[in-house]
Amino acid sequence: MKASTLTLALLMAASVAAPATQAFAQSRPYAPALTCRALAGIVASRGAVVVSTSRTTYDRYVANGSFCFPTQVTRPAWVRAADTPSCFIGYTCKEFEIDDWW
Repeated sequence: MKASTLTLALLMAASVAAPATQAFAQSRPYAPALTCRALAGIVASRGAVVVSTSRTTYDRYVANGSFCFPTQVTRPAWVRAADTPSCFIGYTCKEFEIDDWW
């Protein structure tokens, strides 16, 4: 009797947890397949997103500095999109350096 109760409890926990884990998983946009407008829209709507810039490279892009750590500053970022070789997608976060003041 206890084994069936435990099994039922585990099944119920798994059914509740499954949708939550799927909500966190988002597909990574592939920049060369999307238009510049679509890429900029994704970054603006999500605030921060990891974008594949080729089949083997990716980076994190943000809409503004509020998505960076307090020790970081923003740097404008351009990527190759389907309709343009140089698309302003948003910003990347980088560690602040003293040279950033000059």
